[in-house]
Amino acid sequence: MTHHRLLQAGFVCVAMAGAVSPAFAYDGQALAGKAAISIDQARAAALAVQPGQIVAEELEAEKGGSGLRYSFDIKASAQTHEVGIDAQSGKILENTVEGSHPD
Repeated sequence: MTHHRLLQAGFVCVAMAGAVSPAFAYDGQALAGKAAISIDQARAAALAVQPGQIVAEELEAEKGGSGLRYSFDIKASAQTHEVGIDAQSGKILENTVEGSHPD
């Protein structure tokens, strides 16, 4: 599936599920001017790879990818997944269950 189709599918999922409120603030908004993709695009991509409800989100400078990433905590059933989206390319950088990170 192409990146464009992935984002398009994600927008449909978000619209249908109503999984996030487009007006709630996220940590790291001050970095938004440096991001090539919007928080809405990143949300859609994250929900496309891990359906559920976003319970936390942030834009942060972090190693990996371009160095700027959106991070989402997505509640799915009894687990919370952390999904990382590169803020420059929209590429999926991470999709892990919270607490399962290697030390």
